[in-house]
Amino acid sequence: MPKMQKLWPLSKLPGYDYIAQAYSGITSMIGEVSTGEHATAAINAALLYRERTDKGQHLDIALLDAYFHCHELNVQLYSSNNGAIKSTRSGTQHFALRPGGLFKGHNTYIFVLALDHQWPAACQAIGRPELAKDPHYANNAARVERTPKVVEIVEDWIASMPSDDAALRTLEEVRVPVAPILSVEQAINHPHLQERGTVRTVTDRAFGEFQIPGMRLRFSEFPDNLPLLEAPFLGEHNEEILTAYLDYTSEQVQALEHDGVLKRE
Repeated sequence: MPKMQKLWPLSKLPGYDYIAQAYSGITSMIGEVSTGEHATAAINAALLYRERTDKGQHLDIALLDAYFHCHELNVQLYSSNNGAIKSTRSGTQHFALRPGGLFKGHNTYIFVLALDHQWPAACQAIGRPELAKDPHYANNAARVERTPKVVEIVEDWIASMPSDDAALRTLEEVRVPVAPILSVEQAINHPHLQERGTVRTVTDRAFGEFQIPGMRLRFSEFPDNLPLLEAPFLGEHNEEILTAYLDYTSEQVQALEHDGVLKRE
């Protein structure tokens, strides 16, 4: 079986949704959800089912369903606790994890996430190893109760570092999930996204050269980008289609365009 592509610049770092979200530029533009992603998954599943059973089926994918599915733990927490836990907006911090959120840096915000098994390494990295055994901070529940203090500790440490990059590298070295909050401009120009082809450069006859999101699914049998078909201009193929399929003459097509029946740009 063919092997997948090489290791990319960020490929050795811990992978969490929030980390990729920060690097992709989505955190800086938070609020977008794609129902099409859910539809794609449903279509693929239905095609596999048809292949195995020879039966087709109707797919029903709704915008509201897709949005509701984006709740992480809110629905389960409310239901399983008989309404005792009601999730609310928690600002820059995840409502149930500490540290788990955005922390102010020198030039940008940095997302830091440390679960209980990562907390001792984080404490060591920020020069506060005693916090790993301090009952006020030793477990996540205790840290959530002291959210302002945890935020202060992390932000004070970032401020003490020479730069945001230095803080990022220090936490990366001990495999504590961390990421800068990149803008769209920064994400487009990030080496990882450029090298991997997450950002793809295309050319259009009208707009010239510009960048778009690259193919998000990778297959070892199709390692290269599939060519993109060029969208035709309005009426560009009037004559080609009408002469080939309806036996119109070039003169008839030109007359229709002249009279405004057909339009060409």
